[in-house]
Amino acid sequence: MRRYGPAALLLLTGGAVLRITLFGDLYLRYVQAGLRPYLIVSGVALVLLGLVTALLRHRPPAPHEDDVHHEDVHHEDDDGHEDDDGHQGHGGHDGHSHGPAGPRVAWLLTLPALALLLFPPPALGSYSAGREAAQRAAQGVGAFPELPAGNPVELTVAEFSSRAIYDSGRSLKGRTVRLTGFVTHGDDGTWYVTRLVVTCCAADATTGKVEIRDADDDVLPADTWVTVTGAWRPKGRLGSDAAWPPVLDAATVTRVKQPADPYEKP
Repeated sequence: MRRYGPAALLLLTGGAVLRITLFGDLYLRYVQAGLRPYLIVSGVALVLLGLVTALLRHRPPAPHEDDVHHEDVHHEDDDGHEDDDGHQGHGGHDGHSHGPAGPRVAWLLTLPALALLLFPPPALGSYSAGREAAQRAAQGVGAFPELPAGNPVELTVAEFSSRAIYDSGRSLKGRTVRLTGFVTHGDDGTWYVTRLVVTCCAADATTGKVEIRDADDDVLPADTWVTVTGAWRPKGRLGSDAAWPPVLDAATVTRVKQPADPYEKP
């Protein structure tokens, strides 16, 4: 069975990639939507490579001329001693614990592929956000484009934060905004609407969060997804550390399902 190990690993990995891309939106937990075609091509290539590898392993190896010569010599000397060519009798076993398919420990490489195939990890959440230091775009204070007419205006957490911290035109003043994200908690009892911002994949995620005040609801558990409607409360000097994280005075807080794409784009 060990001879089929590389083929099994390729098939499992390719199958896992195809499962999260072709049969749902699970891939959005790990990468941006634009990478889906590349994942599909990679998954198909891995499956095909696994099938080809399995077929090649299934074929019996062709006898080599040197092997035939060595077998003839061994037939003339069956007492287990070394022959004239320096090869040891009884198959020349050198005591290693692996064969043509590699060491047995290589089978452990199938465990991550099986985990992705059967139990895809969830999207990053409050634990990752809590470990992420505050990282804000290196930008100066300046004017932002006008917000769309009408209230409430739908904004991402990153958009709201940028305007609250850097917008010299104070475009958020007097407007009602709506934000969606998951709940994280501060050490002093505060809580935040939080989103992870992903440029390429989950490995480069950074954190954006908005402090929520005046919410009538009880403190919600971490990782609960909510939509919050409210008004911006100015805080600190524009462009300074004191302005972060921005504050939203909540009018309503509604629990919602996690969106198919849980990450925001920069």
